[in-house]
Amino acid sequence: MSNRRFPFTEGDPILSNSQTLPRADRMGGRAWGVLVVLCGAIFLEGIDVAMLNVALPSIRAELGLSTATLSGVVSAYVLGYGGFMLLGGRAADMYGRRRMFLAWLVVFLVFSGLGGFATEGWMLLLARFVTGVAAAFMTPAGLSIITTSFEEGPKRNKALLFYAGTGAGGFSLGLVIGGLLTRIDWRWVFFTPVILSAVILLAALWLIKEPAGEERVPRRLDFPGALTVTVAMLLIAYAVVRLEHPGQGWGWTLASFAGGVAALAAFVAVERRSPAPLVRLGILKSGPLVRANVSALLFAGSFFGFQFLVTLYLQELRGWSTLETSLALLAVGIDAILAPTLTPRLVARFGNTRLIFGGLVLAAVAYALFLPLGLDWTYAAMFPSMIILGLGFALAYGPLTIVATDGIAEDEQGLAGGLLYTAFQFGAALGLSAVTAVNVAALGDGSREAALGGFRAALVVPLVMAVLAAIVIASGRQRVSAKEARLASEEAIPAS
Repeated sequence: MSNRRFPFTEGDPILSNSQTLPRADRMGGRAWGVLVVLCGAIFLEGIDVAMLNVALPSIRAELGLSTATLSGVVSAYVLGYGGFMLLGGRAADMYGRRRMFLAWLVVFLVFSGLGGFATEGWMLLLARFVTGVAAAFMTPAGLSIITTSFEEGPKRNKALLFYAGTGAGGFSLGLVIGGLLTRIDWRWVFFTPVILSAVILLAALWLIKEPAGEERVPRRLDFPGALTVTVAMLLIAYAVVRLEHPGQGWGWTLASFAGGVAALAAFVAVERRSPAPLVRLGILKSGPLVRANVSALLFAGSFFGFQFLVTLYLQELRGWSTLETSLALLAVGIDAILAPTLTPRLVARFGNTRLIFGGLVLAAVAYALFLPLGLDWTYAAMFPSMIILGLGFALAYGPLTIVATDGIAEDEQGLAGGLLYTAFQFGAALGLSAVTAVNVAALGDGSREAALGGFRAALVVPLVMAVLAAIVIASGRQRVSAKEARLASEEAIPAS
């Protein structure tokens, strides 16, 4: 296999003689440097979202934002991220992964800083939308740099598990860091990512190189495909966000869904006729890829829905502070430690599919244990759910990333990353919308007991999503087992 395709292999010119890899599963100095930079970028994306979530009440108090505008600050990021993710992933394949990563990291840096200087709601809305677009281009580019730089097998698995653990750790730590920074000034929630972005950018300029000797063939952008898929994703993302507000009526929500589906159908028609399609539709014939993305969507929905409900329960029903709530959720962040240390060994022994299934089952158990929550629950009663969920996340998240990119051609790795992160983003939005809708519908007379009943009813949503995700993964395992049994029986029959 050529070193040009996988730069971090023994004897590659991108590494000096002192940096060559003595073993196939060991990474050299520059390989580790590149991985740390890319992990820093996904950590940045996770911490940025988490810090903003805990700072929203302070932002509303200072800027005098309405509830609709405050919700829009979160929704704007979701629209930008979900709407442009597929285009961002494909752009990395077509125009250079390093180029897309660096350029959009700069955009992320600039608009995060502008958000910190906002004095009115529209400024925050604009800053968060463009920041979401930047993340939509930057994130799949970073993932595809890993999958095209490390050869399939233990080395790539190790890199992806470090990457996944860092991203999850960013979100977990962001809750705590956001609580601390908000006590100083909520604007530091926007300025801190600027500092991190600048450090990552300087390191990336030095460490990340395009594969030596690779000639990228210029391609004409499939403009009709890019336009229709972006419109489709924006409309569907907007419709999902509107599900959180059933009181605003169903007209625009249904119209957005219908428009998004129509644009998606137009996109499929365009791609079938295009001589150089933006997205090769045949990639969706990969059963493991489709199952991984569906499971990722459901898993993300269950996790973010659960985290949202726990935050509301602790702050609004129990009166806990933002920092206390963040510390309560910190136990889930154990996955940031386990993902790069324990998970690679388990993957090598049991395989990705079994680990994903086990992680999803543990997540379902964690949600089930939280169902009987009461008005006077101690943290000791909540802790088993937190720690089990962290373990489940460590088992499932990284292996899902591996399965979603395994066996995909090098020139479609950006697209595979775009599909995966689109699934995560839409899953998160769908989970938040579903738990919000159920919680609002079950609130009752507004008493504390009725509010508790609303939380209990809404907690069923994450449980159902986790169970469905486990069923999807299990169905793939059954197909593999059936295929293996059929092949074994065919081999046992002697040739006539």
